[in-house]
Amino acid sequence: MPVNRRRFLVSAAALGAAPWVKAADLLPPAKGRRVVIVGGGWGGLSAARHLRDAAPELEVVVVEPQPVFWSHALSNRWLAGLIDGKLLTHDRGAAARAFGYSLVQAEVTVIDRDRRRVHTDRGALAYDWLILATGIRHHYGAWFGDDRAAADHTRRHFPAAFTGRDETLALKAKLDSFKGGDLVMTVPPMPYRCPPAPYERAAMIGWLLKTRGVKGRLHVLDPNPITLGFDKIFRHDFADQISYLPNAAVKAVDPYGKTISTEFDTIPFDDAILLPPQQAGDLVWQAGLEARGGDGKPTGWAAQDPVHLHAVGDERVFLVGDLIDKASPLFGHYPKTGHLAARLGRIAALEIAARSRGREAPRELPEGVCYVIAKPEPREMMRVETHYRFRGDGEIQQTVKQTYDAQPRGEDEAWARGMFGEFLAFSG
Repeated sequence: MPVNRRRFLVSAAALGAAPWVKAADLLPPAKGRRVVIVGGGWGGLSAARHLRDAAPELEVVVVEPQPVFWSHALSNRWLAGLIDGKLLTHDRGAAARAFGYSLVQAEVTVIDRDRRRVHTDRGALAYDWLILATGIRHHYGAWFGDDRAAADHTRRHFPAAFTGRDETLALKAKLDSFKGGDLVMTVPPMPYRCPPAPYERAAMIGWLLKTRGVKGRLHVLDPNPITLGFDKIFRHDFADQISYLPNAAVKAVDPYGKTISTEFDTIPFDDAILLPPQQAGDLVWQAGLEARGGDGKPTGWAAQDPVHLHAVGDERVFLVGDLIDKASPLFGHYPKTGHLAARLGRIAALEIAARSRGREAPRELPEGVCYVIAKPEPREMMRVETHYRFRGDGEIQQTVKQTYDAQPRGEDEAWARGMFGEFLAFSG
């Protein structure tokens, strides 16, 4: 008697096996309706969990090439050796078992919106609704144009460590082996993933150089206006370890000759952490979902309805997380953080659940929380909260609250555990 693939998946989940599906063994047509989620990060996994809660009659499939979830939130602490990697690394299969959705371990290559099909390197899947939560890509073209060799050389030798676990592992190895000299780190122009992260990373590196007695200096090239809080920390606590240069937009990078040019200086370096400008991930461009400004040029991000989160011109596709364009003319972009992405994933899930039942979803807005270590020793930390409301004219208004804590008590790790419990079924 032939094995029913759908029944096999349900049985595997019940027995505790991770419900991974080989995309080459295409899923049978959904008996009901199917939501395909591309991307297994904060936004995608949050959407999957909340869809299962809000509309259990829908089939939910997450497509993600990596079985292991790696958190960039708190990863700067790991780079400095302040926490181990256990809290940052999670099995996506555990979340699928707990919440009852399927995982396809594959790389998505093409989104065919006309036929509502997602093509992967191992087969294709049909969808009724699609959630795209693929995050960012490094825009090396801003530095190198069409010179892919220079971009690849930079990616290999001077990793940005803002996408993927492998980049962060490579940066950790770089920092652990750094023996001295001039280390350059660029900050991307706004908007980019997690606005305080480069400055926190710089403070961590300054602390490492200081505590390890390394005769080296970190040069931070920041194209954005001066960040007052961290500028003070760099000057007062790491004056011998960090040179901070605000309003220093990168004009040219020579990754072979190891120099970076700004409008005012050409800076040689012994090693570097090169964070280029950021954009929405590749699939946004392949699927024709990019936003355009008033001049008709791409903004670099995906065009979404700011309230309902469906793609402009396609209400079967939802966009969540770091890849989205401006949310409001009042403040521009939502902060591109994990917490915000998770909340956007929940909103998209509730939108799809309501539409699948012929209803209108209640209007909801996200909120964000971000913990930033200002000084590792003695530990000082900042908590940044963002809240949103609809103004009388319907525009989204943002309120930001920043709290400085000179005696933190592990609130950042408690926050991470709570978030990971919510969309990863983490119970540690």
